[in-house]
Amino acid sequence: MDLFLFIALLVTAAGLIASILMQSRGSGLGATFGGGDTSSFRTRRGVEQRLYQFTIVLAVLFVTVAMLIFIAE
Repeated sequence: MDLFLFIALLVTAAGLIASILMQSRGSGLGATFGGGDTSSFRTRRGVEQRLYQFTIVLAVLFVTVAMLIFIAE
């Protein structure tokens, strides 16, 4: 059971990392340090919205599996 939980944690972690990296906002490094235009509001649509929802689901699964590993120890 422990091996299954550790593998599940690794798979969800890899999926979470990949889904976060795929969410490019089109902003460069300048926006990180305050150089970006923050006055425009943009809504997510289509694939971008599904990817965002999938990232949330993966984050919840990651926390749940991590809690299960903690309880099982």
